[in-house]
Amino acid sequence: MKFGVVVFPGSNCDQDLFYVLNAIFGQETVKLWHKERDLKGCDFIFVPGGFSYGDYLRSGAIARFSPVMESVVAHAEKGGYVMGICNGFQILTEAHLLPGVLLRNINQQFICKNTFIRPVTSNSLVTASLSLNSAYKIPIAHAEGRYFADEKTLDLLKENEQILFKYCNEQGEYSEEANCNGSVLSIAGVCNKTRNVFGMMPHPERAANSILGNTHGKALFESILSMVQA
Repeated sequence: MKFGVVVFPGSNCDQDLFYVLNAIFGQETVKLWHKERDLKGCDFIFVPGGFSYGDYLRSGAIARFSPVMESVVAHAEKGGYVMGICNGFQILTEAHLLPGVLLRNINQQFICKNTFIRPVTSNSLVTASLSLNSAYKIPIAHAEGRYFADEKTLDLLKENEQILFKYCNEQGEYSEEANCNGSVLSIAGVCNKTRNVFGMMPHPERAANSILGNTHGKALFESILSMVQA
């Protein structure tokens, strides 16, 4: 399994992802420059967090048209794995690889803090090895992280088990207070219907090293690796 991490002008979590995949988990990992269309034989593509193109227009709107995204979209449409984190999630919704949109946070402010999320389904690479009864402490850092979709789309997400994570408190309970950005149904992450494209706003790569005092995010990468290497 070979992993690729896309790099846009303004990406700031590409090295974090590279380090986790390559140094912590020992996976073959390469960086993919946004102007290149060659995915270098990668099986699993990560679209990292940051502020691609300075978040002009709206987050992810310009990056969606980068040359590399033509190849990422084609890769996903052929069943290849793609995961977007934070700004990467925004880019994947702009590219219509994932349903819904990411709007300005309900308080209209940038939020950077630890939050808790709870897996909603085990039916995905990202959540297969996680406990559905546990809350995972994962950092967030975004201004446009409020997930929104219309009622029809939400019904389909629930019906197809496409909701991956919801914001919760430390005890795993859902509440308005725990829903840090006002996302509809407290949604923190979703996947596509064919379950090969994933997106989430919290940053598991920032919680995957003991030196940071939090390794809850490591469980998500372990889940992915256990499934793709099975």
